[in-house]
This record gives sequence, structure tokens and C-alpha cells, in this order.
Amino acid sequence: MTTFKELGLSSEIIKSLDDLGFKEPSPIQEKAIPFILKSKKDLIALAQTGTGKTAAFGLPILNQIQSNKRDLQAIILCPTRELCIQISRDMKKYATYLKNIDITPVYGGEGIHIQIKALRSGTNIVIGTPGRVHDLIRRGVLRLQSIKWLVLDEADEMLDMGFKEDLDGILNETPKTRRTLLFSATISKSVHSIAKNYMNNAEELSVGEKNVGADNVSHGYYVVASRDRFDALKRILDFLPGIYGILFCRTRNETQEVADKLKRANYDAEALHGDISQNMRTKIMDRFKRKETSLLVATDVAARGIDVNNLSHVINYNLPDHNKSYTHRSGRTGRAQRSGIAVSIVTPNEARRIREIEKVVGKQIEYKKIPDGKDVYQKQVDSFIEEIEGIDIKKLGNEEYYSNIATKLKKIKKEDLIKHFIAHRFGSLVDVRQNNRDLNARLSSNSNSNRSNGRSSNFSIGANDVNLEINFGRKHRFNIKELFSVINSNKRLRGIKIGRIDLLSEYSTFSVDKKYADEVIKCLTGTKFKGQRVILRKSAKGESYSGYGGGYKGNKSRQRRGR
Repeated sequence: MTTFKELGLSSEIIKSLDDLGFKEPSPIQEKAIPFILKSKKDLIALAQTGTGKTAAFGLPILNQIQSNKRDLQAIILCPTRELCIQISRDMKKYATYLKNIDITPVYGGEGIHIQIKALRSGTNIVIGTPGRVHDLIRRGVLRLQSIKWLVLDEADEMLDMGFKEDLDGILNETPKTRRTLLFSATISKSVHSIAKNYMNNAEELSVGEKNVGADNVSHGYYVVASRDRFDALKRILDFLPGIYGILFCRTRNETQEVADKLKRANYDAEALHGDISQNMRTKIMDRFKRKETSLLVATDVAARGIDVNNLSHVINYNLPDHNKSYTHRSGRTGRAQRSGIAVSIVTPNEARRIREIEKVVGKQIEYKKIPDGKDVYQKQVDSFIEEIEGIDIKKLGNEEYYSNIATKLKKIKKEDLIKHFIAHRFGSLVDVRQNNRDLNARLSSNSNSNRSNGRSSNFSIGANDVNLEINFGRKHRFNIKELFSVINSNKRLRGIKIGRIDLLSEYSTFSVDKKYADEVIKCLTGTKFKGQRVILRKSAKGESYSGYGGGYKGNKSRQRRGR
């Protein structure tokens, strides 16, 4: 067994790791720490969420920081303020016994003047989100000319969230002598571009296969009608007594709405999303870590930086817009050698994506049936009995109290007494048992058969068509009209036929004849939409996807929706 001491870390850092209960390095730590300590080369490290990446880059950097100097020596970039705060906390814990090491987090959502004051007082390590870091550079407050290490943590997530321009601006301000350490769960084309343009002869370390889910996480999915999604969720939660996990929703509004409905139904749930203040977030997370709250209802962005190792379940109330985001979600459970379960609630038309996600995680996702009321009742009772059997009756203590209780209950027969306890504890489930509606929906053999609200589902694109992906979606208030406006902004594209269109939260896709695809990408990439740069690429989605019917030709004919 390899120890942290054998990796070459200082006695001060080893002492802090002992305090934290770190016994042995994770695979990525075992590979990355000695490499960063001994080699001068750049590093690309591939490892899934929850594998200990912060310590993998944080420990060797702290080991080499020159504490007698007040200049900035390292900058760590990450996608969200939550992850920024978490990394900062971890780094400060690792540096407990190191003298004169200053670590400063900078991120949006907190007054920039507080962060400016902290930077001007001097710091050795800055941990920040790309937007805030770039802003501080433009203000002339943050200067990176002296840094020795640049860390890009969760590089794939930063690029997916649209931070490429900020990253380019930041990287251009760093010295060529720096070492760049890129950590990512996946290596996309955009990540490859960063590596190619800003890294020198980088070494690549990989723990496990790329895009593969944790071995100790099992995966399942339920198929329900859209109108039954919340009822199915309640049935699933009732069937999982003792659940401690995260429920993922797509949007802030959905997250808050689902959390409110769960609380009204007496479930122990809290919402976590971007509209939650940092102070309130801290309180929510403290309650969750103490298990005073058993279920966090969260968006993908808000969940970044959650560092809880003993989650039993991850539930996808909706599948994420990007298939690879499923890996980040499911990676929240099954940590620290514990087993975990990831389940998804999908409609019949969404079920086809399960096969695509299986390829991403490299594991089978098992079809499960929503338990009926009788199953839920039995599961709850069995769990209660196990709980009772495990209670140490010696803790009852005072024999006098017990005797008084026993005397009062003596008039009730043993069988009736058991019934009284069960009825008192599970009476609310009796109606569920009697109202035993089957919530399972059938998988449609004809994926085009289910259409509603003017939307047609699961169209196949033509044999000569190519899907293009544009970096604007519903969250950017991007719609069909806006898409046509972007296309019509270039005279060379007028008259090109646009096929199927799909508006998602983070991005949108549309199809064109493959002979025009490169021309469309060339003409539109780099143009502006509402002040933001347009990024267009061929979509990784292949044969089919849900969307609107096309038929639009430039500005000469009207767009029509599939019926």
C-alpha cells in the first residue's frame, strides 16, 4: 500500500492529512502528486468526479510554494463559485501546518471590492471562476506574470458553461514559463484545443477509462408519463427509506418548485440553485452534511463543489441536456469505496437516450418498475422492523420508567399492540396501498407517435443532413425566431434550407444539408448574438433527436412546426 509520505510530501502536509483522516492516496493522487513534484512538464489528468482531484494538484503545489514570498505563485480556475469555495476550504486544511501561506478565493456572487482588498494585501494562491478572474485582470488588480502553476480544474465543465473567451483572456496573461495542470472528467474537442494552444508537450495521466462511471455505482431508470413524474418521484422516495442523496432538476424554477412540493408533502428536502444566497447555501449544506436534511434538490451548477462522500442515491428528475453531465451527476454517489445508486425518471420519448448514456458511462442502466402502494407499504414496515431490531435496549436505562409503560400497555394483547404501532407509524401509507394506480408508462414502439403542444418527437434527420449545435438555448432566451435572425445575418446563408430544430436549455441544434454545414459554421462562428460570441459546431448527436419540424428556407418561407 502506497502512503502519502512515500509520494514525497513534506512532514507538515502529512500532519494535516493525518488530522483529516487521509489514509492512502486515491489512484489519481498516487499518479499526479509525484509527477507534479518531480517533473517540469505540463499535465493532462483524466479522472471522474469524486476521485480526489483537489488533493492531486493541491498537495504538490502547496509542497512547493515559497512561503517567504508574498507574490502570487499559483492560480486555480474552476467552473462555479461552489467548487471555488470548496477547493479553497480544502487547500486551507491541507496548509494548516504551513506558515505564511495565503489562499484567496475569487468568484461572482460576493462583492468584488472585498476580493480586491484581499488581493492587494498579498496572496500566494488564487482560486477563482473564469468570469471573476478575467474581470479582476481587466481592472488591473490581478496580475499573473509571476505565477508558476496554472490549474484548470473541471476543464470540460468550464468550456461547456461558455467560459472559453474568459479562459483565453486569462491564459494570454500568464507567462510562458508557467506549468499548466489540466484536470477533467472528459477530453472534448474544446479541451483538446486548450491543450494544443496553451500547453507544451503535456503528459497525459488517466485513471480508469474515459467517460466511465464508478464501478460501485449501479444505474436504473423508470418510465412514466410526463404528468405522473412527480407522483412517481414520491412513490420512489417512499420505497427508499433512509435515502440520503441529491435530486437533480434542469432549471432553477423547477428545482424550487419540486422542493416546495416535496416539503408540502412532508418530505425532508431543501432546494439548492443559483438564486440561493451564499449565506443560505452554507446553512443548507451544513444541515445536509449533518443529515438533518436527507434530500437536496439541485441544479447541475449548484451541485458543483458539493463534497459529501456518503450519499446513497442520485435521482435524475429529468435527464441532463448533455449526456456526459450524467457522469458528473452519478459521480456524486459511490464515493470513498462506498456503493451508490443512480436512478432516472424518463418519459417514453426520452427513454431512447438511456442507450446513449449507457455508452457514456460504459455500464448497463437497468429498467425498473415504479413500485406499487403495496410494495411501498411492505418496504417501509420491513425497514422499521430492522430499525427496531437494531436498537440497544440497554439505553432505556431507568427500570422504573419501563415498568410504568409496561403496566399501561399490559391490557393490550401482543398482536393488537403490534398493529397499533404499525397503524400509528404507517397509517398515512394505507391510502397509498388502496389507491394503487400503476404509474409505469409503456415504451412506445413508434417513437413518432407521441406528439403534443405542437412539438414532434424523435424525428430522424435526412440521410444528407448534418446536425449543428449552437451555444444558445432557452436559458439565453433563444428561440426559433432568434435562430433564423442569426442565420439571416449573413447574406450568403439566405436560402439554405433548415431542417429539424431542437431548443434545449444550454444550447440548440438544427440540421442542414451536409454540403452546406461547413459554410454555415464558417459564416456564423465568431459573429455576435446579443453581445455574445456565436460558437457553432457539428453536433455529437447522431441519428435522431426531438425537435420542431423544419421546412424553413432563409427568409422566403415561414417556419412550420411538426404536427
